[in-house]
Parts: sequence; C-alpha cells; structure tokens
Amino acid sequence: MSPIPGSGLAKGLAVTLRTMTRRSVTAQYPDAQPELPPRTRGVIGLFEENCTVCMLCARECPDWCIYIDSHKETVPPAAPGGRERSRNVLDRFAIDFSLCMYCGICIEVCPFDALFWSPEFEYAETDIHELTHERDKLREWMWTVPEPPALDPRAEEPKEIAAARKAAEKAAAQAAAEAAQQQEGPQ
Repeated sequence: MSPIPGSGLAKGLAVTLRTMTRRSVTAQYPDAQPELPPRTRGVIGLFEENCTVCMLCARECPDWCIYIDSHKETVPPAAPGGRERSRNVLDRFAIDFSLCMYCGICIEVCPFDALFWSPEFEYAETDIHELTHERDKLREWMWTVPEPPALDPRAEEPKEIAAARKAAEKAAAQAAAEAAQQQEGPQ
C-alpha cells in the first residue's frame, strides 16, 4: 500500500499550524532561574582529595586548557623498619574555560574520580583572563554536583563487589571456625 501523495506535506503543515496557534512563553532569566536537567554539563568541579596529580586529564585534553603544577614530598614509613616513600602534592590546578569545549574527556579519563560535572552555568566574567579558574573556585563548584542516579535494583552485582563480599564471607567463616576450635580445645 503506497502512501497518499502529499500526506507528508499535510503532516508538516499540521505541525506548523499547531505551533503557530500556541502562545509563546518567555522566561525572564535573571528573575526566573531555568529548570535544568539533573545531569547538566555546566562547569567542572574538582574534588581535590582524590587528585593524585597523575596528569591524565591535562594530557588527554584536546584544548590543553588544564594547568597542573605539583611537587614531590617524602612521606615517612608507615611501619617501623619500612622505607620512605615519595608522593605528588598538588600546587596548582586550573582550567581555562575560555578554551574549554566542555567535551568531558578529562572527567572520563580521571581514574580517581577527582573531576565532576557541576550544573553551575553563571560564571561569566568581564575579562577573558578571569575565565581561568583556580582550584579554590573549582572546589566550590564541587559542592553543587548532584548525587549520581541510583543503581538499577535488577542490575547484576559488579564483579568487584561480589569478589569482595565472597572474600569477607570466607574470612568470617574462617574466624568463626577458629573461635569454635579454640572453645573446644581448652576443655
């Protein structure tokens, strides 16, 4: 059965007529804040405690808009007789939002979950040089990051969690067996 000639044109005109008869609604922006979707890409927030200064975000950024400076510190041994270790300490973490194209590659490649999307969008500046935001400002935006969506209750348990649970159950069973054996031994 072939479509009626001109039916596509009629459908298109019907949509146009419906749209033309509706009243337009204008949101008065500064007075009325827009309703943003829950996972809006606004700016990038930094959770500084998780940053290990691995530099993956800066290396993978196609715009080279992430600036990281660090230095090494020697950490004393955790146990007596151990050896000293060195670790990177973050000195500067800045993102130049005048260059950033909001692709999210930096967030995706961060292995330690130090970068997140924040729904903040009001960060305009009068001078382009002020669009380079340092770690203090990125830290402030971290607190506006929404909670991640809940996991699907019907989803399969991640293999890492399943392995950890099995190991904990095995250790608990072994400890219970040892405790039972100790109670039988002294009698």
